[in-house]
Amino acid sequence: MDLWKEEEHANLGSTAAVNGGSTKINGEHLDEVVLDAKNQSPVNGGIDEEFSNGNSESSDDDERYAPVNFSNSVDVDGNSNVSYNGSDTSADLEFGKIAIEEREDRVDDEPSEMDVAGKNTARDLNIDGDVERMIRPHSMLPKPEAPPGVTCSPQEECPPIHRSLLSPERTTAAAVDMPSIGKFIREKSNSFSAAIARRLSSLKENDDNLKPFAEPDLKPNVTEFNLSGLKVIVKMKNGSENGEVELKGRISFFSRSNCRDCSAVRSFFRERGLKFVEINIDVYPTREKELVERTGSSSLPQIFFNEKLFGGLVVLNSMRNSGMLEQKLKEMLGRKCPDDAPAPPVYGFDDPEEEEERTDEMVRIVRVLRQRLPIQDRLMKIKIVKNCFAGAELVEVVVQHLDCGRKKAVEIGKQLAEKHFIHHVFGNNDFEDGNHFYRFLEHEPFIPRCFNFRGFPNDGEPKPAFIVSHRLAKIMSAVLESYASEDRRHLDYVGISNSEEFRRYINLLQDLHRVDITALSADEKLVFFLNLYNAMVIHAVIRVGHPGGVIDRRYFFSDFQYLVGGHPYSLTTILNGILRSNRRPPYSLSKSFGAGDKRLELAFSKVNLLIHFGLCNGTKSSPIVRFFTPKGVESELRYATREFFQRDGMEVDLAKRTIYLTRIMKWFNMDFGQDKEMLKWILNYLDATKAGLLTHLLGDGGPINIAYQNYDWSVNS
Repeated sequence: MDLWKEEEHANLGSTAAVNGGSTKINGEHLDEVVLDAKNQSPVNGGIDEEFSNGNSESSDDDERYAPVNFSNSVDVDGNSNVSYNGSDTSADLEFGKIAIEEREDRVDDEPSEMDVAGKNTARDLNIDGDVERMIRPHSMLPKPEAPPGVTCSPQEECPPIHRSLLSPERTTAAAVDMPSIGKFIREKSNSFSAAIARRLSSLKENDDNLKPFAEPDLKPNVTEFNLSGLKVIVKMKNGSENGEVELKGRISFFSRSNCRDCSAVRSFFRERGLKFVEINIDVYPTREKELVERTGSSSLPQIFFNEKLFGGLVVLNSMRNSGMLEQKLKEMLGRKCPDDAPAPPVYGFDDPEEEEERTDEMVRIVRVLRQRLPIQDRLMKIKIVKNCFAGAELVEVVVQHLDCGRKKAVEIGKQLAEKHFIHHVFGNNDFEDGNHFYRFLEHEPFIPRCFNFRGFPNDGEPKPAFIVSHRLAKIMSAVLESYASEDRRHLDYVGISNSEEFRRYINLLQDLHRVDITALSADEKLVFFLNLYNAMVIHAVIRVGHPGGVIDRRYFFSDFQYLVGGHPYSLTTILNGILRSNRRPPYSLSKSFGAGDKRLELAFSKVNLLIHFGLCNGTKSSPIVRFFTPKGVESELRYATREFFQRDGMEVDLAKRTIYLTRIMKWFNMDFGQDKEMLKWILNYLDATKAGLLTHLLGDGGPINIAYQNYDWSVNS
């Protein structure tokens, strides 16, 4: 006997023996057989089903049977409608109705996760050795109803099966009613969506589960819950996340750099999470006039809630201590900020007064010289000198333009060299008439490495170096107050690069091109180069990134330069050439300045050891970044040194008699001297505990071991 079995799309394939239009199982002719959906065994009377040549009979044993097409559809309840279509050589075979009922699910020895949770039930269908699992919907969702016409209940009689004739040559396949299945899937999807909506409605109306939402005065303690693959997040429509009233207005306060009261106000607003607009009059000097007009005084800080003056730090502390600050905030900031409130600073706009610069009196002559002088590459001392002109050529142009004598033209040439409009190609002299070669400042070979040069020099009248230094320190202090951590050990370089303060700092660097540093006093010069070094490090990290290796450090410290007073200055030349009296850098055989270098005039005659702890190179192991003032530079340096050693710059291991020092002291051991001298010097900047341990080691006459800590070169961001 031949059997045809089909299985497709989780449909149940049926196996039957066909013989003359009748079926006989175990010697009995049955019109209707109830089969187990899982085990393919009869469930009425416990009759075992066997299909073999021994228990299946036909009217004619020699008759061959044509292929029979079986098609079935299984609904979500486990009921199946099976149709048999086939043809015989003598007549069409008509079969009775076969109903496949679902019996109780077999309990597995190891239940699945869904069975354990009690939410879903699974049913296995064993079809010709293949197991198909049917998963029921979530237990909390309503049970789906079969669409009419797709399936029938086990108690009802199935509608008549209409057979279609297929040619024997075609492969038998399961005929699936695709429009009915598509309609079924769409209806089930709609039922599932409706069930979710009903579930959400029931959760909203349930007082036991969501009781806090029924009382608006209470803060909701449920912010999200999960439903069968869905995540629902609850957000309050009115108010902030912590239940407070939303402030629609704007808090503004006028401040000044390095002001203790201003720092206290800033810290208070940050701790409370209040957004505010800070107007620093050191960064925006023209706003000081507005401050006086609004308050009648120039004292700082001054706080504004919208357009109304609130007061300074004293008023803020009194309102906070009395508990009336919250009510005051709601009253004054509960409405939108009007137009007459202090305007926040706008990025990219300079103050009108800053745009008006006095033009140098020599600029007119310089512009004529730039147009008329022949700029060429020339040969001098067996060297090719690029982009230069002869002194005699300059004298000729000046004589023709001003209609004066050569002596007057030479005097003008000396003035141009003194103001750094022109330089001798080798720096040998200021200016002389004759066959001496000179070049303009913008043609110097070091200009491409100067990051404060924007394609042309600043031809304006040079500002006093003291004013430029003071303004640089104020702007960079404002940068730290806004974009550094409280302990100044971490900086937000991305925020700094996008800030209006840093943009104004970049503009201020143009004033360094021809500034006269020689006019500064010793303390002013010390402050100028200390602050310039720390500001250059921040600029270098933003522009070229912090060095990751030894080769990158050379570029970072040597090739990142500023044009200052007509000469290039790198981080290495400032530290080793100026501050360390032109001493050799660590692991280097040459000095920063050679003989005859004009910058040697600015170098200090004696090294101040405290400078090593006032300079920040942008790493985590370096001292914190800070900016100094001329009046208190010595005390500020001592404070910085004491803070560095008390933090982690020095450790004492009494058991091993070992002193662990910062590696900075190893690099610059030439400055600190011998070991015992260095340890005695450190005693002045240690706390009581470390100083006592070190004094004990120095006083008992025993040997002292000095080790150096590892240096962390990672950026302090």
